Amino acid sequence: MNLVVVYTVAIVVVLIWIGARRNPLMALVEIGRELLRSYKFTLIIIGMFSVLALNKYELQIERKMHLTSDYTAFVFGLEGHFVRHVQELFYTPWLTPIIVFFYIFMLQSVLAASLGIYLLDKNRVMLYATCYTIMITYAVAIPFYLYFPVNEVWSYLPAGVRFTMLDVFPKFEQEYRPLSGLNNCFPSLHTAISVSMALLAYRSGNRRWMVISTISAVAIVFGIFYLGIHWLTDMLGGTLLAVLSTTVAVQLAKLTLRSGEERLRVRSRATDVR
Repeated sequence: MNLVVVYTVAIVVVLIWIGARRNPLMALVEIGRELLRSYKFTLIIIGMFSVLALNKYELQIERKMHLTSDYTAFVFGLEGHFVRHVQELFYTPWLTPIIVFFYIFMLQSVLAASLGIYLLDKNRVMLYATCYTIMITYAVAIPFYLYFPVNEVWSYLPAGVRFTMLDVFPKFEQEYRPLSGLNNCFPSLHTAISVSMALLAYRSGNRRWMVISTISAVAIVFGIFYLGIHWLTDMLGGTLLAVLSTTVAVQLAKLTLRSGEERLRVRSRATDVR
């Protein structure tokens, strides 16, 4: 996992440089300024990392709650062999490493790069909206993982799907699995987050970032089927979650910034009166 972290950091730096056309290290300066400028942003960052931490310990919470539900058969009954058909139609050995790259590296890289790009673009609405989107996405998804568990497609034998991830990343179960439970399928977080980043990029007006985030989202959504991980139902749930979370997040971001600006105006008027 150390190599995954190193490669992810390198990819984030490159993505910020391409997306903002500025020195990526300046994003660290800008986030420091924003934290000093707005206590609300500090609270939002704390909230976002708190939700991410909760997701990290979701598996332990699940074990302590002794939950035994399994809705995998129900989902299979809804969609049948859709994922197997996708694999049979598109599987190509040379394509697998590309899909694994997007699945393993690009999800968190695009998310982190989005924050850096919006900081450098001075786009505070999209900056705040990205943080709110992550908070909403995980807050909605975690209860589903606890009370509506669905196993990954490849692990459900009647589905007849192969876990092609192991062709490229044979130690996936040992090194990556602790980050994501086998039954944390619905809704698909890879879909929700990647599609959310693309939707926010379209709202941002940064055309280069629109293209990059869209390509990443398309590759990741295709990849969840190609690798035999998610069901079609998971993808649809993740897409719906992305639309809802970004819509709410943008409104929350505007409201947060508007209230802050109103207070500044009040203070300015009070100073003028004095």
